[in-house]
Amino acid sequence: MRSSTVDLVADTARAAAARRTTAWLAGGLSTAAAVAGGWVAPPDAVQGQAQRLMYLHVPAAWVAYLAFAVVLAAGGAYLIGGDLRWDRFARAAAEVGVVLTAVAIGTGSLWGHLVWGTWWAWDPRLVSTALLLVAYAGYLALRRAVSERTGARDGGDHRVARPAAVVGVGGFLLVPVVHFSVVWWRSLHQQATVLAPQRPPIDARMGAALLLAVAAATLVASCVVLRRVVRLERRLAGDPAPAAERPLARVG
Repeated sequence: MRSSTVDLVADTARAAAARRTTAWLAGGLSTAAAVAGGWVAPPDAVQGQAQRLMYLHVPAAWVAYLAFAVVLAAGGAYLIGGDLRWDRFARAAAEVGVVLTAVAIGTGSLWGHLVWGTWWAWDPRLVSTALLLVAYAGYLALRRAVSERTGARDGGDHRVARPAAVVGVGGFLLVPVVHFSVVWWRSLHQQATVLAPQRPPIDARMGAALLLAVAAATLVASCVVLRRVVRLERRLAGDPAPAAERPLARVG
């Protein structure tokens, strides 16, 4: 019994150390992305300095897609296996995805104001992204409503997890609509640049800065999701912090 407890504490300590290391890497990568996007990459020949919003807008949108893909995968895994840990991952990823979608809309609105002269246009990409935000904000609202109505613990009860998983999986249908909206309908947004079938019509420094920003945003979002899952599990366990992560008591 003592051996298993020691092993559990050691595993917890290793997991915490891994999260700290990942957080430091995310911070370093974010700093490099900020330098590359803010100073190394040149301004756009047409849009000028306003184009630098791309290094925040595009990563926010892409990583929001990734977060909602995690909601899809984790929700599906929960529906198949019934493990509530998957539901906690889905909830954490949905929270991150909603925040990043709001960031994408906000930065896109500012970018549109600077370049198009308007804060909002009834553009297929804008409208579908707004619907995506509403869908996953509704997912989180559903979780809260079911929890309050039933008294179930969100993240630790099948009465919340089951309907949430169905909505989370179904909501992902909007992601390809958002992504391909610029192809299916006439849009103010340009079509694929970095992933275009022909040679990407983008300056190499711009492309490198954009890919660096996407990598940084992905790592930061991963850190946030993992940290959020840990917090949810602590709360459900009624333990504010595992023994391995509690500060040592002062002696004397």
